[in-house]
Parts: sequence; structure tokens; C-alpha cells
Amino acid sequence: MASDLEVVPLRHYGRWVSGVLILAVVVGIVLAFVDAQIIWEDVPEFFTHETMIRGLLNTIVLAVLAQVGAIALGVVIALMRISVNPVARWFAVGYIWLFRGLPVLLQILVWFNLALVFEHISIPMLFEEKTNVLITAFVAALLGLGLNESAYMAEIVRAGLTSVDSGQVEAAKSIGMTPALTLRRVVLPQAMRVIIPPTGNNFINMLKGTSMASVIGFLELIHAANNIASRNLEVMETLLAAAAWYMVLVSIASIGQHYLERAYGRAG
Repeated sequence: MASDLEVVPLRHYGRWVSGVLILAVVVGIVLAFVDAQIIWEDVPEFFTHETMIRGLLNTIVLAVLAQVGAIALGVVIALMRISVNPVARWFAVGYIWLFRGLPVLLQILVWFNLALVFEHISIPMLFEEKTNVLITAFVAALLGLGLNESAYMAEIVRAGLTSVDSGQVEAAKSIGMTPALTLRRVVLPQAMRVIIPPTGNNFINMLKGTSMASVIGFLELIHAANNIASRNLEVMETLLAAAAWYMVLVSIASIGQHYLERAYGRAG
């Protein structure tokens, strides 16, 4: 009879074995760092070092300005990309192809060395200035990071805009809404649910990508850590302090992304 059958619980031995192995690896890594030749008590000092704080502020300013500029320019390029005007559409295609295709570091270096090609930058009858005065390390990093990111943002925004059902756009036109009003009140609120997640991920990458500005002497977290280490030779300690700041920034950005996604998800 079925009632006489013994119920044998399913045992997942593989889970236990894999769990023990993972814990063993984690414990081994932690113990290796604890026993390593690292002066752990100096890490908090470098974490709050004046140079490190300046590098932190510069990292935040550079990342935020580059991302904001990239979003604004990306929206424009995305609208050109889906435009019925063939000139605007092909310009957008070429823009995305160029700035998405070149490595970010290369773009930063090109902007930083622009004075080798153009000695002056001028607008006829308005102003003229030496290129090496206008294109500082900060400006070169801002242009390199921002223009590269704007190409990705253009594709993200385009995907968001095209995800909205065309029938809703036609309905908005039928009640007399202008294209600009339709975009602001009908298309964008729905497209944001598609745009926000990858934009949040890109901003996190932007925070970390600012480290590439260190190669042109811009004082961000990595360059700050190198400056401190050059005086006390505690390389790993200063790098760990910079790593801790990156984790703080990424955690804050991730929390902000979570709440934005939830807000737009609820709105939809």
C-alpha cells in the first residue's frame, strides 16, 4: 500500500560540498590578506587623507558632469537616429560608430594632446585661445568620457523610445498634442523604465572609468593614491583606501539606481 512506503528526504550532497568549498576559498583569501605584509592600521589614515579626499571630490565631479552631458547629448543623438531626415539619421549613425568604436583611453589622450594638431581654438569674431589653455586635464577627461558615453546613451535612449507602442503616439497626435509634448508626456515616462537600468549601470562604470584620467595627470582616486604612495612607499595600503572609496561610491549609486527603477516601475 502507498501508506506503507517510507518517505526519504531528498539530500543535496552537491550543494553541501560546493558550499563548503566556496567557504574554504573565501576563508583562505581572507587569511592570506590578514597574514600579508600590509600595514592595515594605516589604511584608515589614507582613506581620510587630504589628497585622497581631493581625488574623491574630483572623481565625483568628473563622473557626474560626464554622465549628465552624455545623457543630454545622447538624447539629441537618439532623436536624430530615429529622425525621418536622412542627413540627421546618418550623422547620428556615424557619431555612434565613431565614439563607441574608439577606446575611452585613446579618446582622452587625443583630446589631451589636441594642441599638437591645433595650436589655437577660435570662433571667428568671438574669441581665440591657445588649445593647451582650454584643454586642461579635466576638460580632456570630461570630453573623452562624456563623448564616449553619449554614444552608448544614444542607443539606450533609442531603445527606450522605440519600446513605446506607436499607437499611443498616434493617439496623442489625434488629440492635438505637439511632437514635443507627446515626447515629454507620453513617450519619455514609459521609455524611462527601459532607459533607467542600463543608465544606472553605465554611471557605475563611469565612476570607475574616471581612473583612466590618471594617465594625463588628473587628480582622481587612483592618481591620489599614487601621489600618497610616492611619499611613503605604502602602495598596497593607499590602493586599498582608494578601493574602499570606489566601493562606497558604487554602493551609493546602486542604491540610487534601485529607488529610481522602483519609482518608474510603479509609475508604469
